Amino acid sequence: MAVPPSAPLPCSPFYLRRQAPCPQCSWGMEEKAAAGAGCREPPGPPRAAAVPCFGISVDQDDILPGALRLIRELRPHWKPQQVRTKRFTDGITNKLVACYVEEDMQDCVLVRVYGERTELLVDRENEVRNFQLLRAHGCAPKLYCTFQNGLCYEYMRGMALGPEHIREPRLFRLIALEMAKIHTIHANSSLPKPILWHKMHNYFTLVKNEINPSLSADVPKVEVLEQELAWLKEHLPQLESPVVFCHNDLLCKNIIYDSTKGVNEVDYCWYPARETQLQWLRYYLQAQKGMAVTPREVERLYVQVNKFALASHFFWALWALIQSQFSTIDFNFLRYAVIRFNQYFKVKPQVSALEMPK
Repeated sequence: MAVPPSAPLPCSPFYLRRQAPCPQCSWGMEEKAAAGAGCREPPGPPRAAAVPCFGISVDQDDILPGALRLIRELRPHWKPQQVRTKRFTDGITNKLVACYVEEDMQDCVLVRVYGERTELLVDRENEVRNFQLLRAHGCAPKLYCTFQNGLCYEYMRGMALGPEHIREPRLFRLIALEMAKIHTIHANSSLPKPILWHKMHNYFTLVKNEINPSLSADVPKVEVLEQELAWLKEHLPQLESPVVFCHNDLLCKNIIYDSTKGVNEVDYCWYPARETQLQWLRYYLQAQKGMAVTPREVERLYVQVNKFALASHFFWALWALIQSQFSTIDFNFLRYAVIRFNQYFKVKPQVSALEMPK
């Protein structure tokens, strides 16, 4: 079962880099030690350096003054009057601003300010630990510091992908290889614990107890959601899908190719067809196993992935309902929740009918 780390990484980019190839397989690795282990995770994660924590709170409605205070700590050699800023408006969980002095943005600090009451959705301490773990394996930018209501990290140059890009075989192969790399990260030499049902239950409880009275007529009734959550929890564990460390927010715009650009109107016409999925999954399994895989293995993963996509729709619909109540970001979270619930109920009959290959 593919589950998120203890804290998902909202709007955290997933980087596709051109690196020296590992001699054991086709993905690039920054850690030399991994090559000697057949591209599997070495015993225990690389030791992460301590991250400074500043007692600074940044006003999410007026980010610039607080961001400049952080820049004075992180880049004391920059002259305040020369610091340029750029706001990123695609994110729908946090607010983000880039700070830099040179036109080429070679040295640039991203200041992420947590959205209103997102502590209900994200364990921030675990987020920082997971950020460092991913960085140690070459899968995330450098984390510069944390502050009272956010964090600062490295800006990575490149192009944020769109739905039209991730259908290209050249790019979806790279994505598959990098995801396989992340999914082989085992913190402290042990498998991650599945937390999907725990988080989903917490989200549902928030919706039921705090948001239920204000739910739109377009949203399924709480009693229906409770039944569907019970159905998912009963049926999906039967798939025996492996538990892995995963990103949990791979929107197209969170995948950076050669290193930058949130969420537009959801168009499921872009959802990959069966043949495209099978190609993608074959690349993924071959990268993960380091050897050729059988059609049965690919078909088995195809069934698992498409059934767990139901959980993804349900999870992010609950998330959007919570965001619609508390977030100050200008985004129609309620409409997004309705879209995800509608897609869940649309595909559930055909997906639930899929059978695991014998």
